[in-house]
Amino acid sequence: MPLYGIVGAGGFGREVMPVAIQMFNLAHPTPDFEIVFVVEQGDTSPVNGHRVVTADEFLASNQEKHFNIAIADHQARERIANAFIAAGAFPFSIKALNSVCLSNNEIGEGSILCPFTTVTSNARIGRFFHANIYSYVAHDCRIGDFVTFAPNVHCNGKVIVEDYAYLGTGAMIKQGTDTKSIVIGRGAIVGMGAVVTKSVAPFTTVIGNPATPLERRQG
Repeated sequence: MPLYGIVGAGGFGREVMPVAIQMFNLAHPTPDFEIVFVVEQGDTSPVNGHRVVTADEFLASNQEKHFNIAIADHQARERIANAFIAAGAFPFSIKALNSVCLSNNEIGEGSILCPFTTVTSNARIGRFFHANIYSYVAHDCRIGDFVTFAPNVHCNGKVIVEDYAYLGTGAMIKQGTDTKSIVIGRGAIVGMGAVVTKSVAPFTTVIGNPATPLERRQG
């Protein structure tokens, strides 16, 4: 029996677990799999009726192992992904039954598309992408690896979001043009509710409407 693990039993993991179960139950009317929470350390008491195992226990299992990572922090997500793949586990993607993926999109391994998310057309999305509830990726966008969209992110057409970027709840990215894309740089953070009308430099945090770089206070 294959073993599927959701790494992370916090709030997001608890939201993602029932999405994964619905997806599996549709594909496998007769259950022939087990799905568990995986934690790196700490309490292994059951969570929401599901078994919890440590990462070491999961990787030591002689079952065929598949995993996804319900942790927002991109550094943790990448570290765990690399370690699990090296140990012989296989990434799997999670897609809510009511999420929408239209035409000619490419989405990398390990993605999570939560309920009410949409990917329209001709988008290219990298590995271990998180799209939380009500977020969308519009036409001709390019999304890198380990990118996180919090709830209700509006990523309009012809936008480039580079690796490790984090877009906060309600962020809105203006559509790019045929000659000039809006670029959210590598490791950038777009604050909650920000309205991005021009490109954001790598490793920069922007906030507000229109979004501007967050100034660090001198203490």
